[in-house]
Amino acid sequence: MSSFTESIRTRVLEPVSGEAPARLAIGIVAFALMTAASAQLAVRLPWTPVPVTLQPLLIVLSGVMLGSRAGAIAMAAYVTVGALGAPVFSNGAAGFPWLLGPTGGYLLAAPAAAFVAGLGASREAHPARLLGALTLGVATLYLGGVAQLVALTGEGLGSALSLGVIPFVVGDVTKILAAYFGVLSLRAVRRSES
Repeated sequence: MSSFTESIRTRVLEPVSGEAPARLAIGIVAFALMTAASAQLAVRLPWTPVPVTLQPLLIVLSGVMLGSRAGAIAMAAYVTVGALGAPVFSNGAAGFPWLLGPTGGYLLAAPAAAFVAGLGASREAHPARLLGALTLGVATLYLGGVAQLVALTGEGLGSALSLGVIPFVVGDVTKILAAYFGVLSLRAVRRSES
């Protein structure tokens, strides 16, 4: 069986092994809360309706740290709570209409981004594979965000990229690297403790 097929089988189709249900539930709630907190540190840029936040870091880390399914559940919980009216979106925004606005595509893509990051980053994944998984997770966010910006603005792909990707690439590369080195450090600590 190929390693990709094995990864899908073990990360998606089989139950999470070695994780107590209570511990996993705490992790899901913790990542949903941390993502909500990270949204409150939003910086508006004058040339785009999309703010700079730490959310991409927490979204991809949820998938890597909790696993693909639990990470996706954590992000789906975050988005659902915000859609139902809790002020958890950027700068305290809330409600279903927020998901139809310029940042809604990123929010709706968050569960998929966590899933993608978690799927590619098993606990013992090679460092290059981990880096690739984190990058694909952020790319999944971009895909959702750009698709919604194209639909909202009626402009072409180039315009949506200039509003929703280009201003954020340097910051998101920094977030990917922070997640990467953080996860590698945690792995080293776990190995030294065992």
